[in-house]
Amino acid sequence: MSIQSINPTNGSVIKSYNEDTDTAVIHKIEQTHNAWLKWSEISFQERLTCLNRLADQLYKERANLANLMAMEMGKPIKDGAAEIDKCAGVCKYYAEHGVNFLKDQLIATEASKSYVSFQPIGVVLAIMPWNFPFWQVFRFLAPALMAGNCGLLKHASNVPGCALAIEQLVKDAGFPDHVFQTLMIGSKGVSQVIAHPYVKAVTLTGSTEAGMKVAAQAGSVLKKTVLELGGSDAYIVLADADLEEATTICANSRLINNGQSCISAKRFILVKEIEKEFTRLFMEKIKQRKLGDPLDTEHDLGPMARADLRDELHQQVIKNIEMGAKCILGGQIPVFKGNHAFYLPTILTGIKKGMPAYSEEMFGPVAAILTAQDTDDAIALANDTQFGLGAAVFTKDGSVGEEIARTKLQAGSCFVNSLVKSDPRLPFGGINQSGYGRELGSFGIHEFVNIKTVYIK
Repeated sequence: MSIQSINPTNGSVIKSYNEDTDTAVIHKIEQTHNAWLKWSEISFQERLTCLNRLADQLYKERANLANLMAMEMGKPIKDGAAEIDKCAGVCKYYAEHGVNFLKDQLIATEASKSYVSFQPIGVVLAIMPWNFPFWQVFRFLAPALMAGNCGLLKHASNVPGCALAIEQLVKDAGFPDHVFQTLMIGSKGVSQVIAHPYVKAVTLTGSTEAGMKVAAQAGSVLKKTVLELGGSDAYIVLADADLEEATTICANSRLINNGQSCISAKRFILVKEIEKEFTRLFMEKIKQRKLGDPLDTEHDLGPMARADLRDELHQQVIKNIEMGAKCILGGQIPVFKGNHAFYLPTILTGIKKGMPAYSEEMFGPVAAILTAQDTDDAIALANDTQFGLGAAVFTKDGSVGEEIARTKLQAGSCFVNSLVKSDPRLPFGGINQSGYGRELGSFGIHEFVNIKTVYIK
């Protein structure tokens, strides 16, 4: 079978790739395991030197990689360049801080010496999505390599070029052969990889449904998983919020990556006093975004990643409208020559419980506006979800905002007067149906190590 890379801007086939045979997959697993036996014994200094060289390679190939993302999944080229910079940054972060995160921790007991040692576990399988085809991989890869692990990547089937580019970057940075390899397989081939005894753990970023399947497969063979899954992030806007600032941030968040981000704002919960003014300003800012060819730097928004995803989103929008929601902007597939996967930025108001936008993830440029009677009602609406990835609150009262973020909102990341984003210095992950485990920061590098107790009488 072949894996096709299709340009979402015009539907043309960029390239076809042969899928790895079962024999080839097993061979790659064995190669990466053998590479780990040596890599795990390499000094921290050599590991961080390789990571710094990897960052340099990313900067060197920045323009080409941004172009590749625009072609394969429709990311505006200027956003792609920023994504590559972020990948280089996470490599440099773990090169600088990894040694400290992994140093032994002495613990006083009746022993002459007792401590915790962080040891590598082996080969980690990463199952990654198309929406941030480099960043999603590097936020796993940088800490994994620094910790002395090795990696196998099963990337989304619509970004095979990006997957192979990452493998080449690692090679060009001077890492030992087979420390990181891409598996050219579809979803049906994942179970045999998880079951292989040389694969010690699995990390997945993707849908809740995919996470459940992978967790079940890994659990059946007692292998650890870290899951970063879907989200329907709520942004609460209180009556005293700076609406000019809030609407700018909210528009930016909703349209990140053409609206295809797990941590972008999906539900905007407005206390009734400011609903009309917020909606007016918000719509103005959404209208300012230019939709078009992602290779053109003048465009803010490109196509969605695939036509089927665009069509699925459009059906969600239609269902909301049929159930009583009002579409005040967009809600249509734009008509122009060559349109393959574009969708107009859309705003839905009057969202109520039972509508898709209330409970489902709208993975595209669609904003759902809900009205709250007061602050307590807004918090209740925000928490009335199966998800728990991120949330934000906007208010001029910093202490109120902090209290809501810290103790009231049920999510893995809660921000005040800012859009929710991942940062190499901070742990990132969700709760409930948004997954478990953490990436990034010291917590992320400790997910895939043997936290070993050493006791000397």
